[in-house]
Amino acid sequence: MFLEIPVNHKEQFGWIEVICGSMFSGKTEELIRRLKRAQFAKQKVEIFKPAVDTRYHDEYVVSHDSNEIRSTPVPTADSIRLLASGCDVVGIDEAQFFDDEIVNVCNELANSGIRVIVAGLDMDFKGNPFGPMPALMATAEYVTKVHAVCTRTGNLAHYSYRKAASDAIVMLGETEEYEPLSRAAYYNAMREAEKLKKEKPKP
Repeated sequence: MFLEIPVNHKEQFGWIEVICGSMFSGKTEELIRRLKRAQFAKQKVEIFKPAVDTRYHDEYVVSHDSNEIRSTPVPTADSIRLLASGCDVVGIDEAQFFDDEIVNVCNELANSGIRVIVAGLDMDFKGNPFGPMPALMATAEYVTKVHAVCTRTGNLAHYSYRKAASDAIVMLGETEEYEPLSRAAYYNAMREAEKLKKEKPKP
C-alpha cells in the first residue's frame, strides 16, 4: 500500500543548474547560451558575477570566445538576494569566487520559483574542490560537467594548471597563466614543478 502525499499544484518551485569544469572548458559559453534562450522566450533574466572579475569587461559576462551578455557585478552573494526579486531566471558566473552564502542564496531563489543557472570552476589550480562549488553541485537538480582539451596530450582536460609562480588560490588569468591539462599531464606537470622548486638555489 502506497502512502498518498497531498500535492499543492499551486505551489511553484524553481531549480538549480550547475555548469562546472576546468578553465577553457566552455562553462561561461554554455551559461550565456542558456540565458540567451531564456531571453528569447521573453523571460525576465538577470545575470550576476563577482565584482572581483574584471578580466574582459566590468558589466558583461564574457566567454573566452568573446561571446557576451550584460551582467551586474556584485561584491557578495547576499547582494544577489536583494537584486533578483521578480526574475524568472538568474544566471551566476564564476561562482567559485563567491562566499559560502551563495549556496543559501541559490536555494532561496529556487524555492521562490526561480530557475538558477550557476557556472564555475569545480577545482582550484591545486586540484582541490573550489570554494562553494561542491555544495552547489550537491544541492543542484542538474549538474553539467564540461571539459577542455589538454594542451599537451589532446585528451579531455579536467585540471587548470597554473603556469605562473603564485600560491594564491584566487588569481584571475588567461592562457599566459593557465593551461587545461588531463589528469596524467597535470600530475606530471605538478611533479616537474615541485622538482624544479627543490633544485632552485635559495637566495
